[in-house]
Amino acid sequence: MIHTWPALKSFALALNLPEVTLDHPWGNEALKAHGKMWCWWSSYVDAAVFKASRDEREMLLAADPDTFTLHPHYAPHNLILVRAGRIDESWARARLVQQWRDAAPKRWIKEWDNARS
Repeated sequence: MIHTWPALKSFALALNLPEVTLDHPWGNEALKAHGKMWCWWSSYVDAAVFKASRDEREMLLAADPDTFTLHPHYAPHNLILVRAGRIDESWARARLVQQWRDAAPKRWIKEWDNARS
């Protein structure tokens, strides 16, 4: 389980996905993939912020409210918060790779997939 932003940041960077950068939007550290917000730690609650469709968010909140949460600040956006100490590494890895792929230009995905096969 991942408990802190430094641990999540290290975990995400260790995936060695290209075009991932550290930035400081709104005065807080965040990781960007292909110039787009990728993952960060909430400044409102002790939780990591990941992208999620509203349908998926509702499903996750209903399925495991001890792990997943939502602060009113994030409600208008396609985001889900995962409480500190409840971030499963397998879930985080799959989520981060998918979010990285979603942020990448199509040509990047094709090149990346070809290089890995």
